[in-house]
Amino acid sequence: MDIKISQLVKDLFDVEIHVDLTRPDSQFGDYATNVAMQLAKPLGKNPRDIAEEIAAKLRTDEDFTEVSVAGPGFINIRLNDAVLLALTRRSPQTVYAGQKIVFEYSCPNAFKELHTGHLYQTVFGDIASRLMLVGGADLQRTSFGGDVGLHVAKCLWGMVAELDGEHPEKLDAVVDTDPFARSRWISGCYVRGAKAYEENTVVKADIDELNKTIYGFHSADEHASPLAQIYWTTRQWSFDYFDAFYALIDVEPMRYYPESQTATVGMKVVEEQLEKGLLKKSDGAVIFEGDESKHLHTRVFVTSKGLPTYETKDIGVIWMEKQEYDFDHRYLLTGNDQKEYMRVVYAAAEAFRPELAGTMTHLTNGTVKFADGKKMSSRLGNVTRALDVMDIVREKVSELVDDKALIDMVTLGAIKYAFARYRLGGDISFDIEETVSLQGNSGPYLQYAHARARRILEKTGSHAFPQIVRDEDRALVRKLSEYTDVLELAVRTLEPHHICNYLFELAQEFNRYYEQNHVAGNEHEAHRAGIVALYADTLAAGLAILGIDAPSKM
Repeated sequence: MDIKISQLVKDLFDVEIHVDLTRPDSQFGDYATNVAMQLAKPLGKNPRDIAEEIAAKLRTDEDFTEVSVAGPGFINIRLNDAVLLALTRRSPQTVYAGQKIVFEYSCPNAFKELHTGHLYQTVFGDIASRLMLVGGADLQRTSFGGDVGLHVAKCLWGMVAELDGEHPEKLDAVVDTDPFARSRWISGCYVRGAKAYEENTVVKADIDELNKTIYGFHSADEHASPLAQIYWTTRQWSFDYFDAFYALIDVEPMRYYPESQTATVGMKVVEEQLEKGLLKKSDGAVIFEGDESKHLHTRVFVTSKGLPTYETKDIGVIWMEKQEYDFDHRYLLTGNDQKEYMRVVYAAAEAFRPELAGTMTHLTNGTVKFADGKKMSSRLGNVTRALDVMDIVREKVSELVDDKALIDMVTLGAIKYAFARYRLGGDISFDIEETVSLQGNSGPYLQYAHARARRILEKTGSHAFPQIVRDEDRALVRKLSEYTDVLELAVRTLEPHHICNYLFELAQEFNRYYEQNHVAGNEHEAHRAGIVALYADTLAAGLAILGIDAPSKM
């Protein structure tokens, strides 16, 4: 549609221009454009006169049943039935076609449990990845986290304390084989080590030394000693836990880059950049000097003890992803608190490797806040495990859904939709009642809406794609025709909340339609059933983009 009007403008005025089409209130038409006002200055003409010229030509096109000019030069267009119906089946533009994209998200640390932030980032990352794939991207999903570092040393110290010494043979006896139980035990060991690190100076020194020892396990490929056996075994337990968690929430797995690997690559980059003078030594450490004019602060890349920092490890993962996938563009999703830190890392990466300039985008999210202030907040506390959030939502869903086979599906639908419907960057208000509601703007409500539509179809005979649009159908069909427009917007901006808003509005529009138009047993049953099927298919397609299953019964 926009291309057709652009060509008409070219023919009339010999001007090439991108035409933006919007969806006005239905009383004005199906599309509207302000292209005449965009042309007024370059053409030196009254925008209303330009609009009338364009409208006169559009009225000769059989795709349009009505073209009018409003206000200072808005052009309103009403489509004929065939075109309106065709829009409901239009494929989205593939804006990422031909692009090799790496998207890094989730990023849990080994030897720690995933918290609510990880749950949000994993769900959002999975949805955004689906949008990239709809846009035609050659996509690689990656993740990155710490299997070395001070938190691992604290955890390993806690394990040795729990096992009453370096006794790897006790691990299977102490911990259940379930990956979630193993992760919980590991987390308890970390808490014990972290507490001792803060309270006891002797333990602090021991753990600092242990931190160096763990790096040595990797550099020397040391697996034989009892302590190394504990480390390598529980490291694998962490990776198994990640896989189990991703399967539990039904998201695609990611290629995981452990810091033990990226640190080695990053240290080589540091050595190269020291020789080039882009990194400098300062009090025994290696630093990247900031630039106040660009609001970049100085960061340490190697500590005075010779250990790589997060900065060096982040450089390492960028280099590894570039080597492995030769990406055209790299996206990274983290919390808002990493924004300034990543600005420096990106600046350093582009200084070290200028061809990376403009090829990396850092997306950030706010904090998940529990809005009910009662059961959920008191149970979960300030730092929340992802599994606790899932358990409490599942409990609430089980009170509303009779079919036990649907509980997990609806639980995931509730959580994923609750995260997807917020614009990326702001805080997420997670209210348990609102999240699982079967009546409000929620995942379960839309799952129920889909099941309801399928039940209606079960009561009808055969149906096919509608061939006409009756007066009573038009508002719903018009809304259905907007789906691909909304999907393209979400793909282009990586903002799934546009899809959420649309699906909720679509369900409300269908409710108005169904209240006034019986389907089963009506003389127009086959025609109306075709519209209901189109509505149900659109709901299912939109929910699928959000990673949400659409049940046929509920």
